[in-house]
Amino acid sequence: MDHLAHVSNQPNSQPQSQISHLALDIGGSLIKLVYFCRYDDSCRDDDELRSQNESLGSKSDNSRPVLGGKLHFAKFETSKINDCLEFIHSMKLHLGGFHDCTAPSSDKIFIKATGGGAYKFADLFKEKLSVSLDKEDEMECLVTGANFLLKAVHQEAFTYLDGQKEFAQIDPNDLYPYLLVNIGSGVSMIKVDGDGKFERVSGTSLGGGTFWGLGRLLTKCKNFDELLELSHQGNNRVIDMLVGDIYGGTDYAKIGLSATTIASSFGKAISDNKELVDYKPEDISRSLLRMISNNIGQISYLNALRFGLKRIFFAGFFIRGHAYTMDTISVAVNFWSKGEAEAMFLRHEGFLGALGAFMSYEKQCLDGLTVNKIPQRFPISVSSAGNKIYCSMNGKSNGNESIECTVYGT
Repeated sequence: MDHLAHVSNQPNSQPQSQISHLALDIGGSLIKLVYFCRYDDSCRDDDELRSQNESLGSKSDNSRPVLGGKLHFAKFETSKINDCLEFIHSMKLHLGGFHDCTAPSSDKIFIKATGGGAYKFADLFKEKLSVSLDKEDEMECLVTGANFLLKAVHQEAFTYLDGQKEFAQIDPNDLYPYLLVNIGSGVSMIKVDGDGKFERVSGTSLGGGTFWGLGRLLTKCKNFDELLELSHQGNNRVIDMLVGDIYGGTDYAKIGLSATTIASSFGKAISDNKELVDYKPEDISRSLLRMISNNIGQISYLNALRFGLKRIFFAGFFIRGHAYTMDTISVAVNFWSKGEAEAMFLRHEGFLGALGAFMSYEKQCLDGLTVNKIPQRFPISVSSAGNKIYCSMNGKSNGNESIECTVYGT
């Protein structure tokens, strides 16, 4: 099956009783999934989990079963949505939704979903899986997912500059305000002032979809990962016009521009007596990636400056942990801020919306497993009813893979 599924320790076949609460973020380019998979009953002891939970300051109801497990993550190209539907059906993930508590006799299953595709493909999900999509606001889900990860998951945020990756120490009591830059098909820039307090302050249409779309036209690459991999091998200086190209190999020191600063992306194509076929696809890919990353980094900093924000978190599947992308964004932020602001990245960068949709299950009257508490490091209020979700102090996460957690059943 040709898809982008990325799931850690994914079982070949899980009984439906071990899987619950599928949530989706259906974007213009990618579909992101989050679902909870419980451990085998024999793997963990309820008393052990309760003891661990109470040691983290969470009160439990001893009459309710404690279920240990993992949050799993997967992704698919939106253009291959049928592969996604097949995956959901084969894993029986669509059974991990909820029933409408206002109509107890109804057997209709609802799945939490966000993103524009939750509207566009609602009928397709109903036709293929017999489920209805319960739609959550996209921006709210992004912020909820980001707040959850930053407060709850150890070593979630990190900086990356000059090839050096350093994990950031995030104080949950000193998290706000910050700028969240979500780079999907396009880019949204959101000023976050607290739980449920945010404003989309800017954005740009030059995002991951631009890189993928132009890259596909110019290099004939078939998918995003192929294009990204191609950029590893390229040299953007073959196509980009640098300051040194204009100033005879020297810096423009008076205004702080080094000879290697890009003066014009793709600028050399103006004077070179070459056609598209004369340029290497890898050089085109590298130049395109640099152009878009620089643009996002600069616009992000200018918005941070506008609101006096020193902390900028970049997320979205455009980044994909790609060293050159992160380094370019970091250099742009560092350059324009003169070192006063820094770019930070997230290990689960592409799943903020899906995580936010997953956490919205707390709002519902559920008839099975309820997401009441995930005992991890710091509490996060996510509903008006005052329920909290917790993430484990030593909870392990592997990039875009799984997060260990526990939930309470009814």
